[in-house]
Amino acid sequence: MEQNFKEKALMDFFDFKKDRLYCEEVDVNKIADEVGTPVYIYSARTLQDHYRKLDTAFESIDHLICYSIKTNSNIAVLRLMVREGAGFDIVSSGELYRAVQAGADAGKIVFAGVAKTEDEVREAIKNDILFFSVESIQELERIDRIAGELGKRARFSIRVNPDVDPHTHKNITTGKLENKFGLDVEMTLKAYGQSLDLEHVEAVGLQMHIGSQLVSDEPFIEAIEKVKPLIGKIRKLGIELRYFDIGGGLGVVYNNEKPTTAKQFAEDILPLVSDLGLTLVLEPGRFIAANAGILVTQVQYIKKNPVKRFVIVDAGMNDLMRPLLYDSYHRIISTMSNSENMIKADVVGPICESTDVFAADREIPEVNQGDYLALMTAGAYCASMSSNYNSKPKAAEVLVVDDKYYLIRQRESEAELIKNESIPEFLK
Repeated sequence: MEQNFKEKALMDFFDFKKDRLYCEEVDVNKIADEVGTPVYIYSARTLQDHYRKLDTAFESIDHLICYSIKTNSNIAVLRLMVREGAGFDIVSSGELYRAVQAGADAGKIVFAGVAKTEDEVREAIKNDILFFSVESIQELERIDRIAGELGKRARFSIRVNPDVDPHTHKNITTGKLENKFGLDVEMTLKAYGQSLDLEHVEAVGLQMHIGSQLVSDEPFIEAIEKVKPLIGKIRKLGIELRYFDIGGGLGVVYNNEKPTTAKQFAEDILPLVSDLGLTLVLEPGRFIAANAGILVTQVQYIKKNPVKRFVIVDAGMNDLMRPLLYDSYHRIISTMSNSENMIKADVVGPICESTDVFAADREIPEVNQGDYLALMTAGAYCASMSSNYNSKPKAAEVLVVDDKYYLIRQRESEAELIKNESIPEFLK
């Protein structure tokens, strides 16, 4: 049942103690009482544990783990990753700024994304990032031109699209030719050839990324086997590669999934790449952050009609939009007890949209007005995708370290909602 969530083998440090939910050694209810709701709560121990599992699994080969900032971009989370030795996978100059402010080594930053602007390219070159993951020939030409203007030489990898089905939700599939990402194998080789005529760029690697929330290693294996011969062809052009970036996408447990472990992933991947003589780059995000976070929300009202019971909470789709975007599942548990007394209800938020639903006809613990509920596995693609729709201030964020918690993002004030807006003179 929903409340007995530990039976589902979550890899985190959230557990019940005396019928109260704890994050590490801190009572979740205490945080909610003192900080208010909605509030995201992250476990530092879980973030570190997941990073270290992946790092250890690949210790037999030269490798670099570049945490994907879009997953959870809070600067405290990024700083924690820096302290662990991580690099970063970025997709915007805003993410570059966050990484630099967190103390990142720019020489461990890789820049992906299909629409890098001139300003973004210029800023990344100035910071001397490790390499761009180039997604079109026009982009490569832009990088070359801007690097020349700056009197520098920019490093790059081409993102190859291997046309592999990752068997995940269609909205997070990125490695099929119908997707906007990367170049097909033939065009990738052509781009490397054309790069030899460009004076201000240097090819240093090959990159791929096929999708997110992959619970099986088979798509990774298929993609690597498909693009691996390309490395030999690139070398025949006289290009000495140094990196093979296989992207991210490792899945986690939301409900009944049985994703691969870091150890199993390494055992499947290492035999395919160990003979290449290249540094392996991995870009995990969800794998590290998802189970490290929860969203705590307070029950505002409970109402019934002839066909439904609604548990109405103060968090909405503006705070956590994954169910809206992907029909995704998040466990919903009470923070107060491990009760077996369950009810069937829709858990819904305050937003004026019929799609503002966290769970429909879901069995959840019986709750009362004022109780707290926790949406589990909310550390990835939740706070970072939040918005101010309905002029809702963004939620507070908290990082728990052992028996202490730290407010790492204050709840937005209503004044902050309009701080960048103005009324023109003719309306005054």
